[in-house]
Amino acid sequence: MLKIMICGRGGSGKSTLVTLLARALAERGKVLVVDTDESNLGLDKMLGLSTPAMTLMGCLGGKPAVREKLLASLQQKGSENTGFFTEDLSLASLPPECTGGEWPLRFLRIGKIERSLEGCACPMGAVARSFLKQLRVDQDEWVLVDTEAGVEHFGRGVVEGVDLVVMVVDPSHEAVLLAGRARALAAGVGKEFVAVLNKVDAVTEPFLRRELSEKGIPVRGAFGFSPEITKANLVGNPLPAGNYREQVKELLASLAI
Repeated sequence: MLKIMICGRGGSGKSTLVTLLARALAERGKVLVVDTDESNLGLDKMLGLSTPAMTLMGCLGGKPAVREKLLASLQQKGSENTGFFTEDLSLASLPPECTGGEWPLRFLRIGKIERSLEGCACPMGAVARSFLKQLRVDQDEWVLVDTEAGVEHFGRGVVEGVDLVVMVVDPSHEAVLLAGRARALAAGVGKEFVAVLNKVDAVTEPFLRRELSEKGIPVRGAFGFSPEITKANLVGNPLPAGNYREQVKELLASLAI
């Protein structure tokens, strides 16, 4: 029903939140997790899913083929019709070679940096933007988008293809500043923007809530520091989502999901 983009600074817990939400929503319907971070290599392990045989970029012919289509679309008087995907793009029509796992939960990677000196990641951003804008999400279907650290995805236009932006804010001044910037960028394209606190305690949670409130940013949920999740991330095991079932349920309710 919704396409939700999860963003935040590096190490804030974006992939952790994506995993917790994905596990909960998969009990209600189909969930596609989309990895738009060209550097993140462990999200499939966190989800406990198989690694897709190919990235979406690979299914489209690789970076050279994507560049050619982008240049062709620019030559057509700046047309945004890149021709990457068909008009009837849906979860059911996704190529099996670029998705890992089985329904109700599957995983897709836009692209990865494969070698040194291969150039910027802009083609990956263009593919992510086009894919999310054209992907149709039906009843009882959700798309969760895990992004790279910072706000690059706003500049690349990836945000245009989602319905809601969720910012993960951990206890740091940088995270608060970044949240303010991301809120402004989301507002610029008319997207709803909310925050979820992570790794907070009795001291940091009220402080962050006050700081974000002063910036006009609603806080929809809060999670404490988890030794269990830290250990799972350290050794590359699936995250133990069961301990946070009620917190995730409350978060989804606050997001009206």
